[in-house]
Amino acid sequence: MNNNHQALWDDCLRLIRANVTEQQFKTWFAPIVFESYSEAQHTLLLQLPSMYVFEYLEQHYVGLLSKVLARVFGTSVKLNYRIVEVKAQQGQGRDITTDVESDGPSIETVPVRQNINKSPSMLDAPRQQQLNPQLDPKKSFNNYIEGASNKLPRTVGLSIAEHPGKTTFNPFFVYGPSGCGKTHLINAIGLKCCETYPQKRVLYVSARLFQVQFTDSVRQNTTNDFINFYQSIDLLIVDDIQEWVNSPKTLDTFFHIFDHLFRMGKQIILASDRPPVDLTGVKDRLLTRFACGLIAELEKPNPQLCVDILSAKCKRDGLKIPADVIEFIAETANGSVRDLEGVVNSLMAYSIVYNSNIDMRLAERVIKRAVKVDNHPLTIDDIVEKVCKHYGVNQQNVFSKSRKRDYVQARQIAMYLAQKHTKMPASRIGQLIGGRDHSTVIHSCNTIEKRLKIDKGFMAELSSIENSFKLKQ
Repeated sequence: MNNNHQALWDDCLRLIRANVTEQQFKTWFAPIVFESYSEAQHTLLLQLPSMYVFEYLEQHYVGLLSKVLARVFGTSVKLNYRIVEVKAQQGQGRDITTDVESDGPSIETVPVRQNINKSPSMLDAPRQQQLNPQLDPKKSFNNYIEGASNKLPRTVGLSIAEHPGKTTFNPFFVYGPSGCGKTHLINAIGLKCCETYPQKRVLYVSARLFQVQFTDSVRQNTTNDFINFYQSIDLLIVDDIQEWVNSPKTLDTFFHIFDHLFRMGKQIILASDRPPVDLTGVKDRLLTRFACGLIAELEKPNPQLCVDILSAKCKRDGLKIPADVIEFIAETANGSVRDLEGVVNSLMAYSIVYNSNIDMRLAERVIKRAVKVDNHPLTIDDIVEKVCKHYGVNQQNVFSKSRKRDYVQARQIAMYLAQKHTKMPASRIGQLIGGRDHSTVIHSCNTIEKRLKIDKGFMAELSSIENSFKLKQ
C-alpha cells in the first residue's frame, strides 16, 4: 500500500513541477523525500534536509502545496515534516531528527495571492472523481493465450500495462481482422494497469460510444466538458476507430484530446480492423500521430493456437471435450476466437438439452450451423487470373509498369475486386499486384467505383467476373 502512496506523492511532484520554474523545483522540492502516509489519521509525512527548507516552503509555497495535496490526497490530508540534518562534527556526521507539524495544507490557511488577469491553472479545477474504467474483467492476460500470431502485441501490451506512458510504445496502435483478439488484448492492458496503478484513471471506450457522447455534448452545448473529461484520463483505450473514417468532426475533436494526452505523457491505445494507412478520410495530422508510437498487427490464430485457446477454455470452465473434437473445431473455425467460443457454447447447450456426449458427430452438426466454412477462400491470384481471362490480357502485363489502357483497366479492376472480396489491407493488395503502394490501390478503387455509378455496361462486366468467382468456389 505504501508504494501506492509513494506514487501519489510522485503525482504531486509532477503537478508542482508544472507550476514552478525548473530551478525552483530542483532547489526546494526535489530534495523532499516521501516517508509514509497514515490512512487512519490521513497524515502525510515528508522528510526535509533542513529547517531552512521547511521555513522557506511554509513561507513561500504553502498555497501551492495545499492545492496539490488536496487534489491528489484529498482535502482532509494533514502534512507533517521530519527534518533530517547531517552536520559535520569532528569529521563525523550525525542525524538530528525533528517532527514538525505544518499548519497547512487545509485550504483555509492558504494566503490569498490572486491576480485577476491570470488564467486558472489545472490546480484550480475540481478534484477528479473515481472513474469506472468500463473494462471486461473476463478479458485479462491470464486467459489471453500467447501464440505466433500475437506474441509481439501481447509482449508490448504487458510492457505498457506495467509502465503506461513511460515506453516508446505510445500510442499503441493494434489492428487485425474481426475475431483475432484485439478487444481482449486492449482490455487486458487496461485491467493490468488498474491492478498495478489503482490511482490512475483508465478508460475503455468504443469508437461508436465516443461518437455518441460527442454528438450529445454538441447538442447540449457541453463540448468543453466532454473534452476536459477525456483529457483527464491517464490511459485511454479506444476500440474500432475505423468507424470514425466518415466522421470529420469527431476526428477533429479526438485530435485535440489525443494531442493533449500525448504531450502530458499519458498512454493512448487504439484498435482498428485496418492499419493507419488504410483509414481513408482521416487527416494526415492524425495519421502521423497514430503512427509515431508502435503499430502492431494481430493475425488470426493458426490451428495450433486455436487448439491451445480451446484447451485453456475447457480447463478454465471445467468442460470435457475430446482432443479430436477440439482439433476439428480449431481447423474449421476460420481462425476466429469468437467462432471458437460460440462453437464451444453451442456444444455445451446441445449436450445438456439432448443429454448426449460431446463427440465428432455433434461437433460437425454444430459447426455446420454456427460457422461459415470457407473451403476455397478467394486469393489475389484467383482474382487476377479471372480478370485477365475476361479482358484477354497477360498477367505479366498487368503486373508491369505499362500505362497501356487495357493493362491499367485490368489492374484497377483487380485491385477493386481484391479489396471487395478479400480481407487484405490496401498496402498488401498493392504489393501483390505489381509492387504498388496503398495509395495506388485506393485511387484504383475510387476510379472503379465512380465508373460503376455511371456505366451500366461496365457494371455488367464486373458482375460477370464476380460470378466466375462463385463458379470456382
